[in-house]
Amino acid sequence: MQCLEFILSEDYNKMTPVKNYQAHQSRVTMILFVLELEWVLSTGQDKQFAWHCSESGQRLGGYRTSAVASGLQFDVETRHVFIGDHSGQVTILKLEQENCTLVTTFRGHTGGVTALCWDPVQRVLFSGSSDHSVIMWDIGGRKGTAIELQGHNDRVQALSYAQHTRQLISCGGDGGIVVWNMDVERQETPEWLDSDSCQKCDQPFFWNFKQMWDSKKIGLRQHHCRKCGKAVCGKCSSKRSSIPLMGFEFEVRVCDSCHEAITDEERAPTATFHDSKHNIVHVHFDATRGWLLTSGTDKVIKLWDMTPVVS
Repeated sequence: MQCLEFILSEDYNKMTPVKNYQAHQSRVTMILFVLELEWVLSTGQDKQFAWHCSESGQRLGGYRTSAVASGLQFDVETRHVFIGDHSGQVTILKLEQENCTLVTTFRGHTGGVTALCWDPVQRVLFSGSSDHSVIMWDIGGRKGTAIELQGHNDRVQALSYAQHTRQLISCGGDGGIVVWNMDVERQETPEWLDSDSCQKCDQPFFWNFKQMWDSKKIGLRQHHCRKCGKAVCGKCSSKRSSIPLMGFEFEVRVCDSCHEAITDEERAPTATFHDSKHNIVHVHFDATRGWLLTSGTDKVIKLWDMTPVVS
């Protein structure tokens, strides 16, 4: 990919504000302008979501979130707003002209939500998190599926989606730009199973005092196979493997039997990795030109030609 760099300067021409909105009691965290409805949506550190009429400035309604919001997306057709917060929760609200209805809330990250991206065609929501992961939520299919994507070594801070090629672009604090192929049949990661002993060799785990006493064996540490979800000991999960169709582009712990069953075709990557050489906090993708804008904490804006990888 080719890249152009722009250094942000503090020398700029003054602009005159058209309207002011008294929306929040503390710092605004996210904002969206919905041109089709003439709405301005915003969230703040006061844990309030609000929306205003962009013409009159009138406040149309509000909703209090469970934590400070850090992600905001809106679907014009259904008038659903998606709010991700620092607790890791995603809230879906249905907006009317002067009121809103709570549709549902769901949680899948172990860290706070840091970015949201909505695909109105496939009706899929992507959420990035401080736990280094991205989750794809099937909203429109109503199947409740959640596909986990693991491709960063630091917090995911920005997401963008190329609808025409069904490719997701995720950027993070590690400087990585990951381009995910979402036009493949991905699999949900299994839930981790609970057990007092290894589900492969039946050795007790260290909290299973009764079995340790009966068998006169020292308890072992519990692990989990990322492919089958079984609770296993270290000896029965000594291998590592990537499982790209489950979102694991890096090698993760798997039990020995699953390691033998994974084929070379199943290990084929479904994402490409690129180093931006700066801590990315915001992105914008222009699908017409295939250009990606990234801005970082280093006060640098970079313009990337993504046509070699997003096409």
